[in-house]
Amino acid sequence: MAKTSNVVFANGQVMSIEDQVAIALRRLSSGDSLLSIGLSFGLNHSTVAQVTWRFIETMEERGMHHLQWPNSEQEIKSIKYKFERVRGLPNCCGAIDTTHIMMCLPSADSSNKVWLDPEKNHSMILQAIVDPEMRFRDIVTGWPGSMNEFAILHDSGFFKLCEKGSRLNGKMELKDGSEISEYIIGDAAFPLLHWLLTPYQGKDLCASMIEFNKRHSATRIVAQRALARFKDMWRIVQGEMWRPDKHKLPRIILVCCILHNIVIDQEDEVRVRWFYLTIMM
Repeated sequence: MAKTSNVVFANGQVMSIEDQVAIALRRLSSGDSLLSIGLSFGLNHSTVAQVTWRFIETMEERGMHHLQWPNSEQEIKSIKYKFERVRGLPNCCGAIDTTHIMMCLPSADSSNKVWLDPEKNHSMILQAIVDPEMRFRDIVTGWPGSMNEFAILHDSGFFKLCEKGSRLNGKMELKDGSEISEYIIGDAAFPLLHWLLTPYQGKDLCASMIEFNKRHSATRIVAQRALARFKDMWRIVQGEMWRPDKHKLPRIILVCCILHNIVIDQEDEVRVRWFYLTIMM
């Protein structure tokens, strides 16, 4: 979108880059129809679609650095410290959860049955690993609603890196001298792995197991909150999408995840600036 564009409004005025970004953000954040947005900006619906898709492609190309696993020792230490402060889980690097993006698909098409989730809605799954500040650190999307959490995780690049020992491979020494490896946490729908801790199951749990489950739940809730905030802010993925292009939808979800992180980064910058202004006054 940095290139000069010949997209024009209905009155013939050339649309600036800022105008195009505003239109795309309106589409993604409001979830309003192409027709409704076109009427607001004096455009036909096909131009709104064109501008939005150009923005999606640009964000994919230039914005991926906003959505990545921590790439420095200092950053991962900060994440582990903040997770431990929640309820005392040491060396925790993330919380994983999933959400379903609802789609309205023609039920007469038998090929659409694979998209039916357990609630009998057509949906596409977003699986995300988040940090304590609700940033997405790793995502997988595009899978149909009928898929389960383990199958999606097992096919992910994150799973392969962890199994090879290339990720979540740091050790931490506890006060009693024992060591604990890095890990993420998820609910009981996920498999228990040496790098993925899930709650204890069953009725006859001892006191220490019950306590662990309480701490696990209190820490894991950040993932649920992140996905709820994500859908509330980017409402194109909040409701039921009318017959979306199932090849384009994962790319839309990805860009909304990138934007979700950018908003959090901007909030952090505002807080830092406010702090320095306060101490300088």
